[in-house]
Amino acid sequence: MKVKVLLFANLRERIGQSVEVVDIPDSASTVAGLRIHLMQRGGAWQEILSDMKVVRVAVNHDMAAANAPLNPGDEVAFFPPVTGG
Repeated sequence: MKVKVLLFANLRERIGQSVEVVDIPDSASTVAGLRIHLMQRGGAWQEILSDMKVVRVAVNHDMAAANAPLNPGDEVAFFPPVTGG
């Protein structure tokens, strides 16, 4: 299943890109599953997503909990709690 991952503010800067289409396995079909899948890449992905107290998540523009299900084509945004304009 493919989802679009968006990164904002310092998360974008640390990863070096703002958007990526990610193909995730069926076992990663929740926000938590996607997070774990991305953390397995290691490096900056591991660092920025390891502490969910400093990262918020929205699915299709709505705030989402870790157990929120993902569907093909969803847009998942990761961002710090406070972002500037």
